[in-house]
Amino acid sequence: MSDESVVGLVQQGMRAESKGDPDEARVLFERAWSAAQDDYDRCVAAHFLARHQPTPDDNRRWNKEALRLADAVAATEPERVRSFYPSLHLNVGYAWEMLGQLDAARRHYDLAAAGLADLPDGPYGEMIRGGVAEGLRRLDAA
Repeated sequence: MSDESVVGLVQQGMRAESKGDPDEARVLFERAWSAAQDDYDRCVAAHFLARHQPTPDDNRRWNKEALRLADAVAATEPERVRSFYPSLHLNVGYAWEMLGQLDAARRHYDLAAAGLADLPDGPYGEMIRGGVAEGLRRLDAA
């Protein structure tokens, strides 16, 4: 029996991604979106759904939705999403960069950089720190 919670579905989707099955991952992330019970769940699901959108604009829309939902959670439970903001801003920044909107991209990369101290140590934190640094390097070179 599979875990039909948002976290369980996202974990299954990440496993599908790692096995090279983006179609299955997208289906699982869509199921996570449908299973969401609150803004936090929807934020997590939107964050992963953004990765499997057919166009850069759709990717931007889902990333912005994840950020909007994190803001809704932060209004009452800021600690619940504080360490998520650098990743969310990194992804919104990258989406804007892919759309050629470099000023908007820089604003979000800068916001991601401002929150890096909130990231945990370890592989996840290093991945986000590296992504922010690389995004800012690309913009500086543009």
